[in-house]
Amino acid sequence: MTKAADLANLIGNINAGGNGTHKNIIINGSMKIAQRGTSSASGGYYTVDRWTTAYSTSEFATTQSQETDVPSGQGFTNSYKFVVTTPETSLTGTDYVSMAHFVEAKNLQHLSYGTSDAKPLSLNFWVKSSVTGTYGVSIFQNDASRNIVPTYTINSANTWENKTLRIPGDTSGQIDNNTGTGFSMYWLLGVGPSYTAGSGNNSTWGAYSTGNFAKGHTTDWAENNGATFFLTGVQLEAGQNPTEFEHESFAETLTRCQRYYYRIGPEAAYTRFGIGSNLGTTQAEIYNYLPVNMRSNPSVETTGTLSNYALYDSDDVLTATSIAIEGGNNDGNQLVILDVGVSSGLTDGGSSQLMASNNSSVFLAFNSEIS
Repeated sequence: MTKAADLANLIGNINAGGNGTHKNIIINGSMKIAQRGTSSASGGYYTVDRWTTAYSTSEFATTQSQETDVPSGQGFTNSYKFVVTTPETSLTGTDYVSMAHFVEAKNLQHLSYGTSDAKPLSLNFWVKSSVTGTYGVSIFQNDASRNIVPTYTINSANTWENKTLRIPGDTSGQIDNNTGTGFSMYWLLGVGPSYTAGSGNNSTWGAYSTGNFAKGHTTDWAENNGATFFLTGVQLEAGQNPTEFEHESFAETLTRCQRYYYRIGPEAAYTRFGIGSNLGTTQAEIYNYLPVNMRSNPSVETTGTLSNYALYDSDDVLTATSIAIEGGNNDGNQLVILDVGVSSGLTDGGSSQLMASNNSSVFLAFNSEIS
């Protein structure tokens, strides 16, 4: 795309209700933030921030990872990869396999869904797959229970290809102004026949039904042992014309991801996780001031057993017996308070630090993801 064409598309999208900057609705579409790690054989949120596995089958297994394999000359440093480690012998019924991204409803209010001013969207991304064929991206409006499944074709195996999907505005839709899920987006990799048997038109919004979840998708990638699928440069913006990918700084993308997940460590054998006050001889209140407001009250994630954590009270090192959230992020409050218990030995009214207990693999995380 030439600079002149990109400028023309950008102006057109702005006139259609898009933004000149911060136009990309997708968070971490460049796949460069991976707070949890770079590789995992588990399903769910385990590697690239804001991206997750979403599948339901009897046999299928995959490894998800953050990779440095990227399309040349586009400014990307990372991609999100799936590889089939156990193929599904035959996708049946409501089997499905996908990469997924969930968009907070507050970030979609400018689309004006459910009104005569509903904005069209352009979805652009780079993809590389070892299996050619027709793939779908199933987009579900959670509040209206409506969906659409634009499709694209992988023309050449193991080759980076750029795809643009145009999505009409939905005058009958509904996206509530809250912190719940506005769009559930599934990059489909294989589906059973129950998900494609509907009579709906996959290129327009319509009432959701099981048979229309993957309407138009025909490629059974998940049935191929060792099959690979890479994704990067994902940009969803208001307007029908794709514009050049909006590259953010690493720090800016990390900050946007931390609204949903924030991890401290692992860093050192005695990573410090917070400081607070002792409420008696067996309990301390530890304060964590977060870098941004999280989407909702988070849950706390720890590493392995509680013996990996300790309260340091003056010269005493006391092994943690419990770690739980007392109070959290509410209406602009960036403070999360942890109740940390020990068997005995704290100085009542004194202060303590929550630290890793001589273990450099220990972390503490706060999770507010949507699904």
